[in-house]
Amino acid sequence: MAVTEDDSAVAHPRQVFDFIQGEAQETAFLDALSRGRLHHAWLLCGPEGVGKATFAYRAARYLIGHQRDRGFGILGMSEEDPDARLIVAQSHPDLLVLEREQKDGKTRKNITVDAVREVGEFFSKAPSRSAYRVCIVDAVDDLNINSANALLKILEEPPERGLLFLISHSPGKLLATIRSRCRRLGFSPWDDEAVQRFIAARADLGPEQLERLVVMAKGSPGKGLRLWEEGALEMDELAARLLSDTPPARFDLLPLMTMFKTNSSKIDGPKKFAQFIAALSDRVQERALSADAPARGRQWSELWVRLSTVVAETEGVNLDRGEYFWSIMNDIKALR
Repeated sequence: MAVTEDDSAVAHPRQVFDFIQGEAQETAFLDALSRGRLHHAWLLCGPEGVGKATFAYRAARYLIGHQRDRGFGILGMSEEDPDARLIVAQSHPDLLVLEREQKDGKTRKNITVDAVREVGEFFSKAPSRSAYRVCIVDAVDDLNINSANALLKILEEPPERGLLFLISHSPGKLLATIRSRCRRLGFSPWDDEAVQRFIAARADLGPEQLERLVVMAKGSPGKGLRLWEEGALEMDELAARLLSDTPPARFDLLPLMTMFKTNSSKIDGPKKFAQFIAALSDRVQERALSADAPARGRQWSELWVRLSTVVAETEGVNLDRGEYFWSIMNDIKALR
């Protein structure tokens, strides 16, 4: 794995040269290329954090670059390849990437229709220094209805010597006409052992923390690493304390409530609240499954169902996260 600019354990996919557990997908892609049946649009489907974007950048480097390196796998390219270095620097003229996060660091709500129109202009030109021009949309789920229709027009008129890689975490939500014009390539969740090896090689964690992070990752190594870097294990430990026989006093929880209500450049209250709810939900589900009596199991299951909608409800109608937190604490207290 290439070193990131900030030494983060979570490298951006454009910086990753290794590709773990992707041999089947890479073989399918290389087979299509070698037989001259390379589809112009590939829909990369699967949970977030399982390697879809990493594959897209690897395939783009393979199509655009020149210095192969099988030490990095079937589609492996040398880190010293000039084209690969331009891709890492986000300055290759034959690669266009659409994503919500812009170069100025701001994250937009959607990928705009104007951004998608740039794709048409991009493909109207011949490759500058490569055999192909490649566009990566990460993720196509972030298109609104207008930008999705703009993309559909591009898919209906396949660009010459041009390929699109459309990354989707929820392909069922896409326009059926977009799905029908793409070749689908699926990416499955990793097994727990593979996730554990991946995270252990990149994060300094004790056995118990590593075990909890694997549970929280739910088959997504990328998600596991992001949760670790964002401090989600602290929220998981808090959830365990709140469910224990000796929970913290209400007074001791006041700073936590304040944090959940804060949304500033230093404190991302909504994200922390979502992390806490996710961790609590996992532990409540464990309680429901391990309950020693059916009635008790149903009670924990009812709380688990409620927790599954909390984040969407608080965000959807701008509810007070602090008050919602106290409401959940009351529900837990009633189950003790």
